[in-house]
Amino acid sequence: MSFDTPLPPYNATDPHATFLNSSCLDLLLIELVPMAYRIADELSQREYSNTIETGLVRMKTGVGAGSVKGGGGGGGGGSTLTGTATGTGAEEEEDGERRREGAYRRLDALGYRVGQGIVERFSRDRPRFTDTLDMIKFLCKDVWQLIFRKQIDNLKTNHRGIYVLTDNTFRPLARMSMASPAEAVVKAQPFLWFPSGVMRGALASMGLNTTVHAETSELPGAVFQIKTDHEEAEAPFEIGLIFYHAKSFSWTKEGVCVWQSLKV
Repeated sequence: MSFDTPLPPYNATDPHATFLNSSCLDLLLIELVPMAYRIADELSQREYSNTIETGLVRMKTGVGAGSVKGGGGGGGGGSTLTGTATGTGAEEEEDGERRREGAYRRLDALGYRVGQGIVERFSRDRPRFTDTLDMIKFLCKDVWQLIFRKQIDNLKTNHRGIYVLTDNTFRPLARMSMASPAEAVVKAQPFLWFPSGVMRGALASMGLNTTVHAETSELPGAVFQIKTDHEEAEAPFEIGLIFYHAKSFSWTKEGVCVWQSLKV
């Protein structure tokens, strides 16, 4: 995957040639958020239907038991219906928060896998990163250029594990506009969940566990704050056809690999 102009020899009239318009990625990034919300709604409706069916079965069982005991369940049923009616507003708010959380987790997970795949493919010919700042720079320059066709505009750090990345013209927000700036900021927030996952996945593939927080105060700018964890990500390496993961490993002069915290 690359947005660079293809080098000769290539022939646009070749019926077997495959080309991809770069606008497809922009359209995909725009559609990701509505797709995640649709999936969250479908899962929520499915869960609600299952809950209703379970509740009906329990109600039938409870009515039967109440009639056997002498019909004392009528008053309890009335109070339950009243409580449900008064708690509708709180339930709707809770459902909205659950819907938002489901969309966030799905977009973050998608971005995480994309970030991992990009680094695995485009850093295979590079020496392994050993410095955290070099990993962040690779993310700002190479990874961001590959996905969004531009580099991060500004990088700041306190040298204590916190990095602030600023993109003044973030592409997914470039075509977004609202009548109210405050409304635009709220609507734009979900479009930052996928790139936050991309950052986490890319850094994790380089051996660095992080927490990413993204926000925007004015379109089309976006600010990403990366906080590194104290424990480094497990570094994968391959021996034969079996993949191992070790938190630290080294090679001796005899060519023997010594590792710790081995996991299969």
